[in-house]
Amino acid sequence: MRTPPPRPDLALEAGAGRVAGVDEAGRGPLAGPVVAAAVVFLRAPPSAIASLIDDSKKLTAARRDAAFAALRGAARDGLLDLGIGAASAAEIGTHNILRATHIAMARAVARLGTLPDLALVDGNQPPRLPCRVRCVIGGDALSLSIAAASILAKVVRDRAMTRLDPRWPGYGFARHAGYPTAAHLAALESLGPSPHHRRGFRPVDQAAFRFA
Repeated sequence: MRTPPPRPDLALEAGAGRVAGVDEAGRGPLAGPVVAAAVVFLRAPPSAIASLIDDSKKLTAARRDAAFAALRGAARDGLLDLGIGAASAAEIGTHNILRATHIAMARAVARLGTLPDLALVDGNQPPRLPCRVRCVIGGDALSLSIAAASILAKVVRDRAMTRLDPRWPGYGFARHAGYPTAAHLAALESLGPSPHHRRGFRPVDQAAFRFA
């Protein structure tokens, strides 16, 4: 019988004081903001909530929405602290995507109710935060707080792109959330970039040059 893959837990958070899991969504798209979330579990969540949490990339949209609602409810009930931060397409164009991601992470941590003692950050590039930072490669599959942050960031970003869709028709933002799908690249070819497209990304710059 195949052993099920391990699920994220709170082992990395144990004994380190107030620990925030930090993750982002939206480094790869050609349009829209990059969004980060920070999550601190103030106590171990009930199993009904913990069972919903996993790396956001492994979850269906419906499962992510259910986990998102459960996490927001847990925050209202005082079981966890959360913060959301973003960096706009304009900031990405100004700074580059890595720096903008770190700006979004710093904003998310700043929006927590209390500064954490430690931030567990998914990936291998530490942002500058007002607390100790530990990078965890593949952290959204290991740490419950990072996995929760990955869900929050993903859902917030997807919903933001859905809201942009009717304001900038033709690009299909609600379908692809700004990622470089064939349909999105074709829309860039025919419409040129919108104000929410990221300058410095080659397909966007090429389309801008053609429409200049």
